[in-house]
Amino acid sequence: MGLINDLLPHLVIGLTLGLLFALVALGFMLILSMMEVINLAHGSLFALGAYVGLVTLSKDALPRLGWLQPFYALPLGWRYALAFVMAPLVVAAAGMMLELCLRRTYGRNPLYGLLLTFGASLVIEEAIRTGFGRADKFLPIPGTISSGFVVGDLLFSVYRFFASGVAVVLIALVWLFLERTPYGAIIKAGAHDSEMVRALGINLKRLRLFVFAFGAGLAALAGLAMAPIWGVRPHMGVDAVIPAFIIIVLGGVGSFWGPVMAGLMVGMMVGLTGAYKTDWSLFSMYLLLIAVVTFRGRGLLGKQSVLEK
Repeated sequence: MGLINDLLPHLVIGLTLGLLFALVALGFMLILSMMEVINLAHGSLFALGAYVGLVTLSKDALPRLGWLQPFYALPLGWRYALAFVMAPLVVAAAGMMLELCLRRTYGRNPLYGLLLTFGASLVIEEAIRTGFGRADKFLPIPGTISSGFVVGDLLFSVYRFFASGVAVVLIALVWLFLERTPYGAIIKAGAHDSEMVRALGINLKRLRLFVFAFGAGLAALAGLAMAPIWGVRPHMGVDAVIPAFIIIVLGGVGSFWGPVMAGLMVGMMVGLTGAYKTDWSLFSMYLLLIAVVTFRGRGLLGKQSVLEK
């Protein structure tokens, strides 16, 4: 019983991290599958979502915007709910602008797209530093989810369960959208064969723009949900994009549930390792990647390649 009590808080931490990592990875995977572009700016969009939430919730985030002061008279709970609308909308708009820049790289050497998104990530990160400074920020959240509760001898954070619930709901909604709507079917078809989608009369440029915005919006929601746990800082996107990339490789490109499973595995690995060796908690996900890819190069649920047949 003592061992369970020792490990349970770390399991909760791992579950929350895993679900939020999976949410980031799903947005990353949609863009990669549809456009065959490794979006290195995805982490910066994740950070941008957290900062949009900060502006929505804290009147001290950007004091120069005096015209917003009447907005802060609203109760914190209302502003927190509004942050879950504003963050994905603002970051989706930023994602659209990035996709418009990327259009000149389609059909060319993939290195062009890689370098462009890397440059965009630096621009976004530096813009955040210029606007908000380099210091870490605290994201205020309503009192109803910022408290804790005791089970036996253990103290648990309400917010971690709330964040996990948000991630579960969003993952379920993304799955329903992709599997149960005609728009989701078009996105999946475009990821499989974009030229066939074009031949069917579907505007491929508009589809790519929408998918990029959708993926960026998911990154923003994950950033907003993760902010009270990690804190808000300009370089927080780097801490998210690396696990997201690992999760996609582990889960398999083109699979929906693969990244979700891989995200949970990575989160649990980080959480449980932190129970015994804190310094190894992040390093453990690289060991997990090596272990899985060594025996299954395409990831957990990745499609079988021609070389394996």
